[in-house]
Amino acid sequence: MPSRSHRPQRIISGAQTGADRAALDAAIELGIPHGGFVPAGRKAEDGRVPDRYHVTELASALYDDRTERNVREADATLIVSIGPLTGGSLATQRFCRRHQKPHLHLDLSRASVEKGVVLVREWLDRIRPATLNIAGPRESTSPGIYDAVHALLHAVLADERAAE
Repeated sequence: MPSRSHRPQRIISGAQTGADRAALDAAIELGIPHGGFVPAGRKAEDGRVPDRYHVTELASALYDDRTERNVREADATLIVSIGPLTGGSLATQRFCRRHQKPHLHLDLSRASVEKGVVLVREWLDRIRPATLNIAGPRESTSPGIYDAVHALLHAVLADERAAE
C-alpha cells in the first residue's frame, strides 16, 4: 500500500470558533497533540475558550497578537476558507509572509474537499512540518467552515503515520 502523507507531530491554532476549533477538535479526536496561543482571558467570539483545549493564554487581548504568535511558533500554516481571505485569516497570511513561513491557502469555494485533501497532502509531503498551525475564518462570518475543516483534516490525517 502506498505511504500516506506526512502527519504533523502537533497541531496548533488560535481556538476561535470555526476553522480553529475544527483543527483542535480533529487533533484531539485523532490523538495528535495540540495547542496554540489565545488572547488574554481565553477570549473568543463565543466567550471563553473551553478548558478542554490545551492552549496558552497570552498577556495581550488582541487577536492579531495571538495570530502572529501561532504563525511564528509553527513550522507552517494551513489557512482554509470558503471564499477569499478577509479579517484574521488575511492577517494570518500576512504574518506568514512577514516571518517567511510556508503556508497554503485552500479556498473551498474553488476546490472540493476531495481536491483539497490531495492538495494538502502534497503540500504536507513537501513541507513536512512538525508543528502545523491551522487557521481560517470564524463560524459567524463563514457558516459551515467548522464542518468543512473538520472533514478535511480527518480525511488528510486519520490513520496516517509520518514516514520517517
